[in-house]
Amino acid sequence: MTRIAVVDPQPAVRAGLVILLRAEPGFVPVGTAAGSSDAQALLARERPDVVLLELRLLEGDGIALCRRIKSERAETRVVLYTASPDAEVELLARVAGADGLVDKAAPPSELFEAIRLVARGATSLPELTRAQLDAAAHRVDPDDLALLAMLVDRTSPADVAATLHMDRSRVAKRIERVLGRLRRAAPRAAA
Repeated sequence: MTRIAVVDPQPAVRAGLVILLRAEPGFVPVGTAAGSSDAQALLARERPDVVLLELRLLEGDGIALCRRIKSERAETRVVLYTASPDAEVELLARVAGADGLVDKAAPPSELFEAIRLVARGATSLPELTRAQLDAAAHRVDPDDLALLAMLVDRTSPADVAATLHMDRSRVAKRIERVLGRLRRAAPRAAA
């Protein structure tokens, strides 16, 4: 059984997802949240296997919450579920450590497949194009290019810290700096 938490600001979307997930064999919705602090309390209480997370929350934002989840609960898998999965969101999702990205307009079967993939430890992320990577490289500080490359390759923060010979808190600050630079270039994704 895959235990799933749903984080979305819209009550009707949360309720609809819970109904869909309950009807799918092997899925158990364990709770819902509308914002970042509610989500953190839910995750601490329920310890879901997968978090289905909208980018735009009532309080906080999905990219920042994804980063926090992946840094505090590396075993918890995160699928970003959004109505705006454009090229900028694809890049931000990967840098934030998301395990999957699904368009809300996709059929339920695509969402279910993404959840199953990430629950098994795989990813359900689109491949980044050379143009996306080049644009990202031009937005970050030259000192952060190695960090960006490792994050795009899904290197864990612990392995990043070891490779760059830094403590994890410094790596976390640099990851936030990279995300900040990428967000400034992509205001739609950071709303």
